[in-house]
Amino acid sequence: MNLLLLKQISLISAFAGAILGFITIVPYVSFLSFMVLILCLAALVIVYLKQNELIGIISVREGCIFGALIGFVSFIAFSVVYAPLSMLLGWIFPSYTQGFLRFFLTSFGSFIVMVLLMILMAGLSALFNAFAGLVTAYVYELITGVKKENNQNTSVDFEIK
Repeated sequence: MNLLLLKQISLISAFAGAILGFITIVPYVSFLSFMVLILCLAALVIVYLKQNELIGIISVREGCIFGALIGFVSFIAFSVVYAPLSMLLGWIFPSYTQGFLRFFLTSFGSFIVMVLLMILMAGLSALFNAFAGLVTAYVYELITGVKKENNQNTSVDFEIK
C-alpha cells in the first residue's frame, strides 16, 4: 500500500466527514446526510479520486481497504464536528430535538460511553463503506475492462520526474 495515497484518502474523507457533520445539524437534511456518511461515502470519494486522476487502476481488494479507511476516518471526523455542535445547540435551544448529546456530559462515565458508541458506529461505517468501495472498484473494472495484475507490488500509477 502506498502511504502517500492512504494519507490523501484519509484527509479527503476527514474533510468530507466534517462537512457532513455540519450538514447533519440541519433538521430536514440530517437523515439523508447521515445515510450518505454511513452507506456510500466511499463510493463518492473513490469516484472523486478517479476523476481527478489521483489514483489509477485499483483492485477490488484495494477498493475494499480504501472504503473501510474512508468510512472509519469520515465517521470519526463527523463525530468530532457533530457532537459538540449538537450539544451546544441543545444547551442554547432546549427545544432542539437533536441536542440529545447534552445528556452524555453529565458525568465522566457518560462521556466514555459516548466515545465508545462513536467508535462502534465508526466500525459499522467502515464495514458498509468497505462494501461500497468494493462495488465501486468492481464497477470500474467492468466499465474499463482493465484488471490490475495480482503480482503488481505498487498501487501508484503516476511517474515522478
